[in-house]
Amino acid sequence: MPVQKHSQSIQRGQIWNVQFNPQVGSELGSLHPAVVMNISHVGRLPLYIVVPITTGNITFHGMRWMMPITADSTNNLDHDCFADAFQVKSIAVQRFTLYRGVLGQKEMDELATIIAYCVGYTPPKPSPSSP
Repeated sequence: MPVQKHSQSIQRGQIWNVQFNPQVGSELGSLHPAVVMNISHVGRLPLYIVVPITTGNITFHGMRWMMPITADSTNNLDHDCFADAFQVKSIAVQRFTLYRGVLGQKEMDELATIIAYCVGYTPPKPSPSSP
């Protein structure tokens, strides 16, 4: 059962309902669940980096920036959906409306990897060891 915002602080890995309006162009708008991605000691403004969660269809499975999420009692999503890593954004704390649940560490690691892909980050290759 979702919990009101005032009874819990916002933390990495949590899923919250977030108000994304006003929307511009192809941005996601209206009220959607979103995953909080930032770590607690980064930033000094009351902003959070989130990845919106949206419903989808079978074609989303072929899109590398769309991570499938299976609805369960931990994330408290109403149905299976997708985290859209291409629409990652920083949002003000006032946009958070309702706590939903959490994602596991494995899902968070996968989502962080997908975000890295979206911004063109490739981890450096280890340098060869010197004899």
